[in-house]
Amino acid sequence: MKLRSWATPLVIGSFLIMAVTGVLMFFHLDTATMKTIHEWAGLVMVAGAIAHVILNWRAFSLYFKRPLAAGIMALGAVVLAVTFVPNVIPGVVEGAGLGPKVVMDSMGNARIETLSELSGKPVDQLMSEFEAAGLTGIDPAKTVKANAGGDGGKLREILAVALVPKS
Repeated sequence: MKLRSWATPLVIGSFLIMAVTGVLMFFHLDTATMKTIHEWAGLVMVAGAIAHVILNWRAFSLYFKRPLAAGIMALGAVVLAVTFVPNVIPGVVEGAGLGPKVVMDSMGNARIETLSELSGKPVDQLMSEFEAAGLTGIDPAKTVKANAGGDGGKLREILAVALVPKS
């Protein structure tokens, strides 16, 4: 099989996976499976991109002679370098401040019994509401994360049922 027959399709396919899963992950709508696939698709995309550059070396090298293209590539290199420096952007540091991730992580560590207290709903009522929402097998003695089993979508469902008032 020739390099040309698979290099660009591999880049396109892996880009599609990376783009969709990346956007969903940005909005915290991911699952454990999605994160794993996103990471592996990134490696596949790198392999495809290397093959694509090899195939198109002449055209690729011409971009370094164009000021706008060279500037965009240089900017990419600078942003990449910044990612290796810790604490460069205030508020973006993992766990800094009281952002959604910190709150979600804390709530995920709470037991269902604790959510009952926070919501003002008795545990029995909360369990009935989980059942009505299709969330079966919830153990009130376990944490939200343990009940979600690593599924970010299920974690958010559990929290929504427990904490969002019904209108």
